[in-house]
Amino acid sequence: MENKKRMPSRILMTADTMGGVWTYTLELIKALEPFGMQVALATMGHNLSFRQREQVAALPQVTLYESNYKLEWMDNPWEDLKAAGDWLLQINQEFQPDIIHLNNFCHGNLNWGKPVVMVVHSCVSSWWQAVKGKTAPADWAKYQKVVAEGLQAADLVIAPTAAMLQEARELYGPFQQSQVIYNGQDTAKFKYAHKEPFVFSMGRVWDEAKNISLLAQAGANLDWPVYIAGDARHPVTGHILELPNVHFLGVLSESEIIDWLSRAAIFCLPVKYEPFGLAILEAALSGCALVVGDIPTQREIWGTAATYVNTDNAGDLTTAISKLIQDEFIRNIMSFRAMQQGLGYSTKQTAYDYRRAYHLLQTATIHQQSSEEIFS
Repeated sequence: MENKKRMPSRILMTADTMGGVWTYTLELIKALEPFGMQVALATMGHNLSFRQREQVAALPQVTLYESNYKLEWMDNPWEDLKAAGDWLLQINQEFQPDIIHLNNFCHGNLNWGKPVVMVVHSCVSSWWQAVKGKTAPADWAKYQKVVAEGLQAADLVIAPTAAMLQEARELYGPFQQSQVIYNGQDTAKFKYAHKEPFVFSMGRVWDEAKNISLLAQAGANLDWPVYIAGDARHPVTGHILELPNVHFLGVLSESEIIDWLSRAAIFCLPVKYEPFGLAILEAALSGCALVVGDIPTQREIWGTAATYVNTDNAGDLTTAISKLIQDEFIRNIMSFRAMQQGLGYSTKQTAYDYRRAYHLLQTATIHQQSSEEIFS
């Protein structure tokens, strides 16, 4: 009986070192620390940067396993994926975790011998549908097959919104079990300062999903300046985007982003595809009035706490932002609503929900093993 009551305390967690999954992973691990959970963190994609190494070093309960194996969405990753699977099984043998928590897709069907949780942060197929308005090209067929196999093999599939989970089911299901656990942030990290008359955004202007280029277009017709934390230089062509009334700030540190958000009266991210949106949550916790893309995931998360815009219409975006600029009363109401809604997405709640999911999954596995022993 004692074994059945024991909470999972050792987690093997994979992480993509690129993009928002890295932030999600660090925040979740930090929030799990008070529960005494030890984490084997297996990183893939690229080697860690100096800053990422510092972040991991600040987490005493983490044992780092680093690699630069390709991820399933990269060019010709198949040999790397096989090698990464062997590497992960070695870590499993060495670390002896209670739960396998995968933030990538292709390794769900390995012979883990432990309950497997797989999180659908995003995927190529749903990205194509949202951004391009059509299904992914035929050369992504192998990717789709591998992703489906991994998800269907997992004991529990988790998504950060119900809309993302439904899309994943339609693309890759059926799943053995599934659940929605909203992402979160450390609500105490962000602050509300005196709001200044400017519009702020974050991300690469060339990212089609984030759709910041639409804001850059609208910026010329706004009464307030637009500041974007990101690079104006195209990563391939080297072309530098120069637009009136739009100021690119380059890559900012975390403290600099917190400062800009605290002072920004309006935060705009007219996303075409965003399964959750940690940057938008950070802006909400900083008391920014939110202007976001009118897509199902954002409607689900923000309800009446955001202004929604057509993701293909710069004129619609200009009108929506201008109304907030001109009406301080409404702007303050939307600022308050965003903060109140944002406080519901805390890392404490996220960690509690994951810990509960881990425990239920482990308990079900123990009961199943006990039943098999009785009838064997």
